[in-house]
Amino acid sequence: MTAAAHPDAILCALQGVALARSGNQILRDIQLDIHRNEILTIIGPNGAGKSSLLHIIAGLVQPSEGRVTREKRLRVGYVPQKLRIDNSLPMKVSRFLSLSMVDKVTQRQALKHVNAAHLWDRQLHGLSGGELQRVLLARAIARQPQLLLLDEPLQGVDVNGQAELYRLIAQIREELECAIVMVSHDLHLVMAQTDKVICLNQHICCAGQPESVSQHPEYLSLFGRQQAQDIAVYTHHHDHHHNLHGAAVDCGAQCRHD
Repeated sequence: MTAAAHPDAILCALQGVALARSGNQILRDIQLDIHRNEILTIIGPNGAGKSSLLHIIAGLVQPSEGRVTREKRLRVGYVPQKLRIDNSLPMKVSRFLSLSMVDKVTQRQALKHVNAAHLWDRQLHGLSGGELQRVLLARAIARQPQLLLLDEPLQGVDVNGQAELYRLIAQIREELECAIVMVSHDLHLVMAQTDKVICLNQHICCAGQPESVSQHPEYLSLFGRQQAQDIAVYTHHHDHHHNLHGAAVDCGAQCRHD
């Protein structure tokens, strides 16, 4: 990793950020630093302001109060929660990727990067949920972003494709050395890849590593104790290591039995 990609560098900082619309408070007193090369996941109930916070980070929405500071010339990639496709207006994947304003070679490389090179000549409206998410991800990374924003990246993706997409997201972080901020409802899946979780309900209720967040009183009040217990059990699945043959080796006294 080069000096320019130092993991402690702050790419974007939010200080006292608030957002109100038509008299309704959507976000308040958001204090958040996004560091280079980290994966940050935003969780929270419906109506918590998760997508709005992502839009503010992306610069798509200006906050009502507070300050957003970004690294100079910060390159941002963004994958929206939904993409409405008009079936009466056919558009091939190749045409959609051309909107990223990079050359065709780079477009093809980005599509290959997300294991979707075979979709180049396909129509957007004919793609499955998982295929569409890969195309959206390819368009977002085509410009080599330093900060990648993903709003519900697993929406419309079947169960078999969800874990694979999360592995792909982690791989993109390693190869591009970018920060990734994503909104997700499923803490089980993000635990294996996320460095930090923030629990949002108009304000940041709690923040930290996934396991500590899942035990926080604010988290328990929002999602319930049973889900936290499920998370603890899931965490235990990682309390082992593998030998040279790939077999799991018991970690003995270091294991945590919840």
